[in-house]
Amino acid sequence: MKRLFLAGVSLAAVGLFNAAQAADANPPLLKAPASNCDPYKNYSCLDGYLGSDFFTRFINYYRLEWGHDAAPSDPKAPPSRRDYWPATPQSTPPMPFTEWPYGGTTSIGVTRPSSVDSPLMAALGTTPAGQWMNDAHIQVYGWINAGGNLSSNTVRGGNAPAAYDYNPNTVQLDQAVLYIERLPDTVQKDHVDWGFRIAPIYGENYRYTTAYGLWSNQLLNQNKNYGYDLPMAYGEVFIPQIAEGLLLRFGRFISIPDIEAQLAPNNYMYTHSMTYTFDNYTNTGLQSTLAVTKNWMLQLGVSVGSDTMPWNAGAKIANPFPNPLFPGTTMLKDPGAIPSVTGGVRWTSDSGNDSIYVVADAINSGTWGYNNLQWYGLTAYHKFNDQWHISFETYNLHQNNVLNANNPAAVAAFNAGGTPFSPQYLPFNAPGLAQCSSATVFACTASVQTYLAYLNYKASPLDNISYRIEFYDDKQGQRTGVKTRYVETGIGWQHWFSPQIEIRPEVSYYKSLDANAFNGNSNLGIAPTKNFALIGSADIIIHF
Repeated sequence: MKRLFLAGVSLAAVGLFNAAQAADANPPLLKAPASNCDPYKNYSCLDGYLGSDFFTRFINYYRLEWGHDAAPSDPKAPPSRRDYWPATPQSTPPMPFTEWPYGGTTSIGVTRPSSVDSPLMAALGTTPAGQWMNDAHIQVYGWINAGGNLSSNTVRGGNAPAAYDYNPNTVQLDQAVLYIERLPDTVQKDHVDWGFRIAPIYGENYRYTTAYGLWSNQLLNQNKNYGYDLPMAYGEVFIPQIAEGLLLRFGRFISIPDIEAQLAPNNYMYTHSMTYTFDNYTNTGLQSTLAVTKNWMLQLGVSVGSDTMPWNAGAKIANPFPNPLFPGTTMLKDPGAIPSVTGGVRWTSDSGNDSIYVVADAINSGTWGYNNLQWYGLTAYHKFNDQWHISFETYNLHQNNVLNANNPAAVAAFNAGGTPFSPQYLPFNAPGLAQCSSATVFACTASVQTYLAYLNYKASPLDNISYRIEFYDDKQGQRTGVKTRYVETGIGWQHWFSPQIEIRPEVSYYKSLDANAFNGNSNLGIAPTKNFALIGSADIIIHF
């Protein structure tokens, strides 16, 4: 019933807004927009078009933007970017971003406060609360994202290592997200400004955002299908007087590299690449970003590992089975919760057509931790023309001292509770073991090499077609659970009905080259039975 309900909600949402445009009559008790007012031609009549009460303004804002690729433009608004800054390469719609993605910071030189287009903020505009938020440059907005898939897999959880459609042949609530934020003004250069973001999330996608120690029992002790998380909770200070601007971010935030992002609207396609699925997700600490010139940015940050919380640092648990890797009667709860350094260099051409971003993420001793991944790689972007661009990513990541799944003594220690990630502590979704090349070693280094590319075509101002291809080599099987190389390819269509509603149908094919990797579930003790997966999927995102 839940699946049918979610499917009905998704379809009804599209039908509701389509009907709102097609019908000649307005819904009962809902005031019609002013017939002689078009805010796209005369912005001053926007309030007259929207109406005066909250519900009317909320619905009429969706009406207003339906079929358009942007909100009405306020002629009195200040410039949205510095006039000498590299050109903005993309637009939203139809792409999921305007600037080539880089993390750990609000985009420097191109961000104004209160600049997010939101039906909720428009509806609140005439209320005392909305007026106070506008004066304080605080915005509240978000989205609801639901989707489903048809798959060649049949086992619950059997689509993995594909993501974010973990369960095959189902409809699900992927994520409901609320942003409460203040964007710092990074265009101006005359005063220090500040910002913050609080971003709770609920849905199936919590599975990918969870950090050890923050509500992680939902995933690690209960394996819930739906859960909640807080992947972003940070403050920011922007200091424009240093070079072209220095931004300091402190708190929990999305880790800085990658083409893709955890939040649905920031991605070309509904599903994610394996490249994104199995690397660092969030860091908690301090990240600095310095715009040295308009073309060059430098980043330096410190964190407590990745995907783990600061209070795990130094915390110990009992060790009932001392062994060569954990020889004492106690052991660290998370050996990866240690001081770590992140560094990055970004270059962008004057035209904005090209960008290269080189990053070393959450670097420390690299010992086996909850998700203590030593990430070294880059992303690169090239815009051929207004219709075509390509995005490319490659990285190598590793962990040291990962327990050897091919060593009987190591497996015995694991099963007896001799590691922080044994089933006595983390019965579900625990960090994987390494399938080392030699059965004589107790532990070894586990590493991954990956290559990913997206070729993207802007078919219209409201349509983007993305082709994805990747190669993923899980050399010791620690990330996916299977020691194999993978190839994956998929094509997706991102169609926007307006800046507030989009759908993303796609089809993807996965192949594990050296062993079966699909249609299994390690949490249920079911070994994979297939070396391929063919998955068709689609989702809808409704912004508010």
